[in-house]
Amino acid sequence: MTITSALVLFAVIWFMLLMMALPIRQRSQQETGERVPGTPASAPVNPMVGKKMFWVTVVTVILWLPLVLLIIYGPFTIKDLDFYGRM
Repeated sequence: MTITSALVLFAVIWFMLLMMALPIRQRSQQETGERVPGTPASAPVNPMVGKKMFWVTVVTVILWLPLVLLIIYGPFTIKDLDFYGRM
């Protein structure tokens, strides 16, 4: 596994987890009754993006490191996943 592929794997996991974490505990302006003029009622009041990005990074490292180690030192190779005999 090259450095580039490791970084791409990290980025894919990170963005996937971020998209799952963004709506967690989100309260809209309509729910709280604090509507700011010029914004939609569904806009979040306090999205806590920095806190979510921190925790997404922590979880990503926890998931990414075993995957990288499995790919580098694991018993599987790409040829083991070649079910159709094309390699």
